Amino acid sequence: MITIKSKKEIEIMREGGRILAEVLRHVSKKVQPGVSAKYLDKLARELVFSMGGRPSFLNYKPGGTGQGYPAALCVSVNDEVVHGIPTEEKIIQAGDLVKLDLGVEYKKLHTDATIMAGAGKISPVAEKIMRVTKECLELGIKKIKPGASLNDYGRAIEAHALKNNFEVVRDLVGHGVGYSIHEPPQVFNYADSRMDKVILKEGMTLALEPMINEGDYEIFLADDGWTYKTADGKLNGHWEHTVVVTKDGCEVLTKI
Repeated sequence: MITIKSKKEIEIMREGGRILAEVLRHVSKKVQPGVSAKYLDKLARELVFSMGGRPSFLNYKPGGTGQGYPAALCVSVNDEVVHGIPTEEKIIQAGDLVKLDLGVEYKKLHTDATIMAGAGKISPVAEKIMRVTKECLELGIKKIKPGASLNDYGRAIEAHALKNNFEVVRDLVGHGVGYSIHEPPQVFNYADSRMDKVILKEGMTLALEPMINEGDYEIFLADDGWTYKTADGKLNGHWEHTVVVTKDGCEVLTKI
């Protein structure tokens, strides 16, 4: 069921979103050649706890079963789309395109966001996919308002990606967020008539996260059981914000 948050709950999510944004701003500045993904995770974890929050992803079990996610921060590099595990052996290299995905639980309510950063000088195509993916998110956010359908959002994302000769990942989607890190509805980043039936209402809280591929949209799950990668080994871009539907449009709760 899609939930509507109260004014008090939205204010808590606003506070949690500020914590999340501050942590990602700080951690993204540490994305440099030679730094381990484990260091970035440790830093994010310490900052979240120091600000009164809890990392939503740490020990998270999709569906409530299986082995929990082993980190606070997802660090996905280049062709890794999401859920990249931040190990000590994963060393950031010059030219890498790095995606930092973090969830924060604050006073029992969750927010979720992703930021991208380049390690030193990155290639023109990496620069382009980072820019275009962010533009996709910004265009999609403009479609979030009461009475609109989620398909309005998906159409905007897909149109801008295709205009720039990129493809939208189809096997992974955005989601509702708040009482849990993942709630209904699914938020497709492409046009799909099923989303015409999801009409936005004031008080809905959504994690909007376009995932855009340099090449084909197909992805696969790596052997670690968590990390999704592009099937053709080409670059992926991923930006994400948590938003709340307001009377006149929407508010970004994780503005970085």
